[in-house]
Amino acid sequence: MVATVQRSTHDITVQQLALPMAIEDADSSTPAVASHERLGFELGWDYAHHGLTPPVDQLFRQSPLQHGWQLGRATFGSRTLRTHRHTQLWLSLRLHAWQRGRQFETLLVTPNYLQQLDTTHCPISRLPLTDTAQDPQQRTVDRVRDDAGYAAGNLAVISRAANAAKADRNWQQAWAMAQSLRQGPMTVAGGLQADGWERMAVLASFVTEVPHDLAAQLPMVVLPPNRLRLFNPIQALQALVTRQLATPGWSQRLTRLEALLSDDARADFSRFVLALVPRVLQCQSLSDPMAIRWALEDAWRCPLLQKRWTRFALRLNPQQAEQLVQRAAHKRLSTVRVQSHGIAATEGWALERQGYREVA
Repeated sequence: MVATVQRSTHDITVQQLALPMAIEDADSSTPAVASHERLGFELGWDYAHHGLTPPVDQLFRQSPLQHGWQLGRATFGSRTLRTHRHTQLWLSLRLHAWQRGRQFETLLVTPNYLQQLDTTHCPISRLPLTDTAQDPQQRTVDRVRDDAGYAAGNLAVISRAANAAKADRNWQQAWAMAQSLRQGPMTVAGGLQADGWERMAVLASFVTEVPHDLAAQLPMVVLPPNRLRLFNPIQALQALVTRQLATPGWSQRLTRLEALLSDDARADFSRFVLALVPRVLQCQSLSDPMAIRWALEDAWRCPLLQKRWTRFALRLNPQQAEQLVQRAAHKRLSTVRVQSHGIAATEGWALERQGYREVA
């Protein structure tokens, strides 16, 4: 199972345009070069279609991006599409990916999709995000799983500083960093303390196939950002249960969820809920959605809560956890939309090429 937690929204369709015969028939030494030229031309064409100018360092004579931009300007003239901040971000990300040979999935990753990822605070550092260039807290779009491309389900908005600290670390490496900082003598690495590195690790674990027994032991110290795909069914269930307490009616929803369990699992789930509720009742007095989110995440730092969750979670296998999430969503017990992706979960991620367009 791969589930996506998302808010319902309207998608923008990005028109895919054919290249001129001169580009299609270009004499390229390798398929990789032909692909690079085609994607560069399409990118320049889309800059022109939105009435935007590419970075000046790309506007040299031999650049396929410049060729696409010039032809697009001649084609569209003043009949350009409306643009906004996320249109510019979409083009900048595509340019960044194109320059580095990274896979970019244009079918689903659209300006509207990027807008759905936006947030006010970095989920790792919890500091407010800005739009100031080169500011440590500037919002950036991170490929959560570094061995995958810019694809739907693998992207999250975090600060520039957190993005730089993460670099190409996977979830195990980020978790090891957190535990090292807890032992000392160093308490900060990459500008993050142990709590921040644990949030980094759990965020990365969501999009990584983690053994069920291990995933059941991870505390949900960061809730999944919007549109992130959760590869581990037990974490999808963990997120679903945690989010219940963010909105009124949680007691009734948890009772109905408990009724879906077998008798032996039901007793352990009840003990888990008894440990969870007192630690998040303070949420009832909070009005800021971000403060509520952080209170729910911090509740998972309680050893008793984690122990009882793990005991319950290990009563389920991945298939049972997946079925429970699906049944809860069907009965509208989830406070957010849950979408199952099945075997198409990593389509466009280029995992077989470590997130690159072509094998080096």
